[in-house]
Amino acid sequence: MQAGSSTIDPKEVAKFEQSAQDWWGGIKNSPLHKLNPVRLDYIVRHVCEQFDRDPRAPKPFTGLDIVDVGCGGGLLAEPMARLGAKVTGIDPSPANIEVSTGHAAESGLVIDYRCAAAEDLASERALFDVVLSMEVVEHVTDVEAYIAAAAALVKPGGLMFLATLNRTMKSFALAIVGVEYVLGWLPRGTHEHHRFVKPRELADALMAGGLTIKDETGVVYNPLTDRMRLSRDMDVNYMMLAERPAR
Repeated sequence: MQAGSSTIDPKEVAKFEQSAQDWWGGIKNSPLHKLNPVRLDYIVRHVCEQFDRDPRAPKPFTGLDIVDVGCGGGLLAEPMARLGAKVTGIDPSPANIEVSTGHAAESGLVIDYRCAAAEDLASERALFDVVLSMEVVEHVTDVEAYIAAAAALVKPGGLMFLATLNRTMKSFALAIVGVEYVLGWLPRGTHEHHRFVKPRELADALMAGGLTIKDETGVVYNPLTDRMRLSRDMDVNYMMLAERPAR
């Protein structure tokens, strides 16, 4: 795959290549480990509601096709597979795919990991019940073009989940200065503030891709409990849910 043929930014890929071995337990990815329970609960709740599934069932996602775009080391892809979904994970980093493939094998999970971009699957006319795009849009070269490609993967009646960072002074102070420089949870330079995306910008791109917005929520960190939780505050981290209307 040619990185230049998509919205992949080779410089951004290189950043994550350097910490590929840290996906499972490394300090460099600790924010994602803190965020994972919150986004998992959010995904399970809305998927079960959309497809009339019982969240208490052992594998409520059985029969659903899910793609995790920018899957990294598989932090979301693996829970999706455990819930019964047929999972495809794509990432532009060969190192990430190597790590995710190895960890899935060790965990006894069958996940179709590929070194690819959303545009590659869109060109194949691949369709999925659920498209995950978590912590991706702030790393691409063209948000609108990326969203167009990712949205094209959503089946009629399907869902697309996104998580990203808002472009505010508060996000600069907390997500960059706080996380990267003070706490050292991520390497300095992991994020660039001008790449952060405002909720209105993301919603507009999703609607241009033929999707309708179903929900949006903020995610905040509580230092006293060392946990993330959903919030009305979307000034820093937030998630958005969109649907392709059924025909």
